[in-house]
Amino acid sequence: MPLPICVTCGVQYDDAHRSGERCRICADERQYIGWGGQQWTSLDELRASGRRGVVRREHGGPWGVGVEPAVGIGQRPLLVPGAGGTVMWDCFGYIDDHLVSAVEERGGLSAIAISHPHFYGAAVEWSAAFGDAPIYVHAADREWFCRDGNVVFWEGDTTEILPGRTLVNCGVHFAGGQVLHAADGGDGRPAVFSGDIFTVVMDRRYVSFMYSYPNLIPESPDVIERAVRLMEPFDFDVIYGAWWDRVVSSDAKAALTRSADRYLRRIGHRS
Repeated sequence: MPLPICVTCGVQYDDAHRSGERCRICADERQYIGWGGQQWTSLDELRASGRRGVVRREHGGPWGVGVEPAVGIGQRPLLVPGAGGTVMWDCFGYIDDHLVSAVEERGGLSAIAISHPHFYGAAVEWSAAFGDAPIYVHAADREWFCRDGNVVFWEGDTTEILPGRTLVNCGVHFAGGQVLHAADGGDGRPAVFSGDIFTVVMDRRYVSFMYSYPNLIPESPDVIERAVRLMEPFDFDVIYGAWWDRVVSSDAKAALTRSADRYLRRIGHRS
């Protein structure tokens, strides 16, 4: 039988990781069960629905990979090239032959790294399509991964997964919430790929931080301050968020600092 994909979050399960009829990622307080109740789909159904893969550059930098209409939360992964191969940053609940060919034309994949459980999508399918490329997930989020595959559960604060590309366990949103720092973000400038660990807001001079975005639960001040400290050693001019065009296109390191300061002042943690 085709493996089920949660309609609300777009994460694919295998039998070993399903418990009951509800998506356990959506049942957590950081997400939600769809208002119409739990619904499932599959890759076969999504492919038959007329969806179209989209590959285009994001703000003149890395290639983005998406699908129209969107699946799940609607995030778009990014391809981060460099020595040793390309990292797919984040994932989503869709893959087809067109997208695989498009990624192959741009150098293929040597690794996949995912910011947090809401964006696991069909990561094992993407890994299998590229020779079982390793999927990097922080060990603090091990309990949430929903399929068996070539998953590397790493520990600690930072790890370089390919030359010039380093994961940082910022711990925002989920204990294993991670961002990717790249010495070359795709346009010659250093960049941070943040998913919604640091979410790029509509005023793209800023990012923000939440324990739950859909349910508006704020993140702990201690977590935010630790995340900013962990980013201090890294230089970066750009922050690429989780969705098309959500990009802090300049002065990004200062944007992270002033965003954290603004947030912490507004919740009364700083004067």
